[in-house]
Amino acid sequence: MATVAINLATGTFQQEEIIVGIDLGTTNSLVAYVHPDTRQPLAINDQGRGTIVPSVVHFPADGGEPVVGTEAREFLLTDPQRTIYSVKRLLGKSYRDLGNHAEQLGYKVIDDNSEGLVKIRVDDRFYSPIELSADILKELRARAEHALKTPVNRAVITVPAYFNDSQRQATRDAGRLAGLEVLRIVNEPTAAALAYGIGLDPSDEKTVAVYDLGGGTFDISILRIQQGIFEVLSTNGDTYLGGDDLDRVVAEHWTTTFQLPATFQTNPHLQQQLRLAAEMAKKYLSQHDDFTTQLTDEAGQVFPVTLTRAQFNDLIRPLVDRTIAACRQALADSTLAASDLDAVLLVGGSTRVPLVYDAVSEFFDQPANNSLNPDEVVALGAAIQADILAGNRRDVLLLDVTPLTLGIETLGGLLDPIIPRNSKIPTKAGRQYTTSVDGQVNLKIAVYQGERDLVSQNRKLGEFTLRGIPAMPAGLPKVDVNFLLNADGILQVEAIELRSNTRQQVEIKPQYGLTDEQVEQMLMDSLVHAKEDVSARLLIEARTAAEQLLYQVGNFTKKNRQHLTEEELTATEAQVERLRTALAGTERDPILKAMDELDELTRPYAERVMNISIQQAMAGKKIG
Repeated sequence: MATVAINLATGTFQQEEIIVGIDLGTTNSLVAYVHPDTRQPLAINDQGRGTIVPSVVHFPADGGEPVVGTEAREFLLTDPQRTIYSVKRLLGKSYRDLGNHAEQLGYKVIDDNSEGLVKIRVDDRFYSPIELSADILKELRARAEHALKTPVNRAVITVPAYFNDSQRQATRDAGRLAGLEVLRIVNEPTAAALAYGIGLDPSDEKTVAVYDLGGGTFDISILRIQQGIFEVLSTNGDTYLGGDDLDRVVAEHWTTTFQLPATFQTNPHLQQQLRLAAEMAKKYLSQHDDFTTQLTDEAGQVFPVTLTRAQFNDLIRPLVDRTIAACRQALADSTLAASDLDAVLLVGGSTRVPLVYDAVSEFFDQPANNSLNPDEVVALGAAIQADILAGNRRDVLLLDVTPLTLGIETLGGLLDPIIPRNSKIPTKAGRQYTTSVDGQVNLKIAVYQGERDLVSQNRKLGEFTLRGIPAMPAGLPKVDVNFLLNADGILQVEAIELRSNTRQQVEIKPQYGLTDEQVEQMLMDSLVHAKEDVSARLLIEARTAAEQLLYQVGNFTKKNRQHLTEEELTATEAQVERLRTALAGTERDPILKAMDELDELTRPYAERVMNISIQQAMAGKKIG
């Protein structure tokens, strides 16, 4: 079915809709496109503000519209509790996944003591990482539309190679919430290889390493590229190692060496001054041998600081060595030797540091390829992939894809996607589920096709029941649900309870009976209703989590009344009632606020009972 786009800025017909490529980064994000005349990928620099958009979202105290990018970054130290950064690290993660790192963030991440996805609290409002990522994507989309003078509705977005299915789906959902149809989620190292021109020729058969040292993360991927297929042989890295850490060791060195006042560690403005000076030194020493600047404290006293490139190299060498250790492990995992690699590609602004370039080149025994702008290379590769999907590169073979998302129904009537729309076929994907009721022995698997969040608004393809699950407490059984979609579009769904090896499977034809027009309408509906769909999903998820919390608190107080005071029991019951009242409403934020307050109230009790339990267990006793 042919489509015609109109350029709203000029009022003229446009022969092809521009599909953008987006690098949604931990520290910075970019949007790029392939120029229709030169056919070259370009990072978009809207209004001369630069190509880089800091991945920072600030919520003004007056409740106004969120501020994104360079303007938001200015609030990181002056208003940290309302300024969210590094949200990419939170995508698809539960609080337990974050561990101690949650305490290092300047903003409030809710600990609901569950495997539920994290939520960020700003005053009395609650945000999911998906919503915050969508704010960044909206800014990128707005910049692209302003610069290109045309609507931008479709995109390719990149993710790290190590992102799991939940994190990839969260990225896709963020795109949809930003009003973008996400045509493909592409691995960052794959995008980097495309930007360097590797894999565009179907006859290419190469094995490459992609060394990506960004502002907050490091990863190394070994790829095999054959007939247009990019296979990740191995990946390794550190999600808490990047350019920010190089700045940190410089700041610590100056603090000690030049005996800076303690206020440079405690005063937010002086902290920022010190951090920015360290970042400036890192960049300057990439081109020069000596760096000198002055720091000024709140009393106006001046503190000259200096750093040589040799000193800088000594300071950062342990960090660089950590990246090389990851490279060594990735190479071992791929069962290849350095001599087997055709190229080593550099990605991320921190690879401009000469010591990094030298260490990588020495380890892989060949000069690393840094011919492209390391900040832009992933976005440029995403733009090339977008250009391929737009059908503008006739020499590149495109594998067939599935036209609509396939998933199953979960608690509250939500669709949990298993195989996202535009996945290359044949493909296989799966997720693990569990029971929601104690003693549950049967589990209904209902399969749906569509892009909406509620199953009632999607197309049901079929269902079956996995019977014979051993009776266990809720949450204990582990049920793998696997989707296998073959080249003919036949979907095989299999469910296996891992503890008992009970299994059931069914075959269905997901595309049967849908015309191209119906598929287009389903896609359009998903974009038009994206905001209300996500709101409905988040409300259902909040209600489900609240009901589980009420169940847990009820069980806890029933079993451990003897260890709680009357005041504690009364306060708990009052907060439980507040949560029940919130549950009766139709707003998500009051539910999350009441949950957060109930959790804060009962956590000290739980810790005290746990200590009593340990003491009595050590004495040979056991409590309820």
